[in-house]
Amino acid sequence: MTSAAISSPAAVQPWAFKEKRGETIWEHRRPGLGLIPGRVRYETLKRARFRCELCGISADERALDVDHIFPKSQGGTDDPDNLQALCWLCNTNKGAGDATDFRGTRESYERREEGCLFCSLGSRKLVAENALAVMIEDAFPVTAGHLLAIPRRHVADYFDLHQPERNAIQRLLDEGRKTLSARHPEVAGFNVGINSGETAGQTIFHCHVHLIPRRVGDVENPRGGCAA
Repeated sequence: MTSAAISSPAAVQPWAFKEKRGETIWEHRRPGLGLIPGRVRYETLKRARFRCELCGISADERALDVDHIFPKSQGGTDDPDNLQALCWLCNTNKGAGDATDFRGTRESYERREEGCLFCSLGSRKLVAENALAVMIEDAFPVTAGHLLAIPRRHVADYFDLHQPERNAIQRLLDEGRKTLSARHPEVAGFNVGINSGETAGQTIFHCHVHLIPRRVGDVENPRGGCAA
């Protein structure tokens, strides 16, 4: 019985396959073309709190890769906004089964709509900016220092943003928080808010995220949050 099992074609097939294909059997696990600079890799993992951004597993439990959201082979860059932390298992599954057509993604970032207040900011001063988003002061502030983080691309709903745009907005929110805390030491907290749809109170249909600094006593009872 043992001899027959060892000599059966099914038992030796994996070894024969490996000998035939060589190192190419591991190609699906390669995270991308070229090396991501160590500092950028570290910042990406730190931003993800050293957890997979898909399944949430910790780096202590499973090794993490830094993955290009928009693939390097399709023209994606090593810009921090185009990187995400994935565990090796999620990254392998993504590489093997992701059939998304990315050909129109780059062009979509250039979309602007004539007459949109946030597509053409004119002379309004930018508080901060990056490749995919900008931050400005709100023209009708709830409190002093009220900021808006806005994607450059014209898109109405937060839920329709590409992941790199969400990353870009998050970076601006972090930067805005630091700026406001430095300028206004009396700030004791923040509201971060999104109005998605007319029923939810959205009046400008170009996605924007509110960053509202709060001071002690600026509302009678802040319990439960303060709506913008």
